[in-house]
Amino acid sequence: MTALRPRAAWMMTGLLASAVAASVLTSAPAHAVAGQPVKDGYAYVAKLDIDGRRSCSATLVERQWLITAASCFADDPAKGFKIAPGAPKWKTTATIGRTDLSREDRGAVVDVVELVPREDRDLVMARLARPVDEVSPVRLPDHGLLEGESVEALGYGRTKDEWVPDRLNAADFTVDSVSGGTVRISPKSPDAAICAGDTGGPTLDAWRLVGVHSTSGQAGCFGADASETRRNASETRIDDIVGWIRATASRDVLSRVNWKDAVHVVAGDFSREHGLLAEGTRSDLFVVWADGSASIFDRNDRSDAKRPFFTERKVAPKGSYWKDAEAITDTRVTDGASSGSVADGLTVRWKSGKLSTYTHVDEYGFFEEKTLAFRDSWKNARSITAGRHTANSLRDDLVVLWADGSTSMYSDTGVNGVSKETQLTKADASWTDIAQITSATFTGGATDDLLVRRNDGRTDLFPAFGPSGFRGGTTLSSQGSAWKNAQVMTAGSFGGGYRDDLLVRWADGSLSYYDDVDASGTHKEIQLVG
Repeated sequence: MTALRPRAAWMMTGLLASAVAASVLTSAPAHAVAGQPVKDGYAYVAKLDIDGRRSCSATLVERQWLITAASCFADDPAKGFKIAPGAPKWKTTATIGRTDLSREDRGAVVDVVELVPREDRDLVMARLARPVDEVSPVRLPDHGLLEGESVEALGYGRTKDEWVPDRLNAADFTVDSVSGGTVRISPKSPDAAICAGDTGGPTLDAWRLVGVHSTSGQAGCFGADASETRRNASETRIDDIVGWIRATASRDVLSRVNWKDAVHVVAGDFSREHGLLAEGTRSDLFVVWADGSASIFDRNDRSDAKRPFFTERKVAPKGSYWKDAEAITDTRVTDGASSGSVADGLTVRWKSGKLSTYTHVDEYGFFEEKTLAFRDSWKNARSITAGRHTANSLRDDLVVLWADGSTSMYSDTGVNGVSKETQLTKADASWTDIAQITSATFTGGATDDLLVRRNDGRTDLFPAFGPSGFRGGTTLSSQGSAWKNAQVMTAGSFGGGYRDDLLVRWADGSLSYYDDVDASGTHKEIQLVG
């Protein structure tokens, strides 16, 4: 019995098993798994055209990165998958967001400009010439596969009766074994198979990427040897190298954008996927841009201190109502266990004088908006921050800095709204120089701390801040320090520690954070952009 065959090898200038004119192959568009055409929900599956000589499949894992099989780019896939990193040897284009390839009114066609191969398995990350905003990337796995599990395989390869189909197809498979970097699967249907042109396509478990097609028997595929009976396939395993995928794709996420345009920057848990992760994981970042659009930067794992975010997800378009936000803070007004919400919310003071809270914010939108106040007096709220400043364990105590230099606290806004006010300080002209206040867990006290940043460069930390007000403050930076160039700051876990860090967007557009801030200082600065 011959070994399982690399499917990409079938799409070279001639078939390995039979003689077919090169002109037929080079003119062939995408192909598909021998299964059933898909309708919607798989826009992240891409078709690769490699210089007209090969056709493969791939998956969008980040806005500017695909993952596929390295053998697609090998000189002779039948002899191995080793390829050189860098620009692809042959011009390669990816069609993304078009499960029906005849629909040229949707999706995008983008060049592949860089390859980053994985040395120990048939796998490569492929960087696109530009980010693809039209398509949401696939979800990465959060657990390993087990023998007997059901998975779904997709691709643009041949079907059982079509040489050049124009639809993405899918079929159900069963996991036979998981060993090292390989997952072996077999079809549930006697007619299903992974065929030529499917190489590099995804295998999914509950909508998460768990494998990439590498080799298969190809029985029943159009043009296959009639004597071939094997329909099982060998997949490149994904779940054990998620960190490598994230590290590769996240290297330029922050540098793609102009941080001078970041008007509001707020850290929090803004994802349905990881909102209930254990303590010590990183924070997400919500950003409102000068053009009124908004993004969520999804947290990365903790393997690299300089890459705290994996990808940017656009959650509001240019010109959206977020252009009217004057002050924003992360908040947590409900218990996740009782409410079913696994993400944080946002409290916003709008230009109109409206103060409202979104109970839940994630990559899918803004949910359960509740108006807390709507009156002209709230137009004077210069800076707001929510934290855990009372006995309530939720981060729903709102501290407000007013235009006249006075400060107030509204306790337990999740229950009380803004009906329970405690005035902390009276009007004070010297406090009108304060640019921003931020709540955070810096010192590990019974309640959160409060950081006060002034325009003149001075920053003060008030540990275990509560209704008793500003006591026992510590100066972290003095008047005239480099902090006078800070424009926006937010506190969260960016290095992955158990206490908060402080992220700053500076006047020159650079971005950095201070790891593990405490009462003794800001400590190590980690430069992210600039």
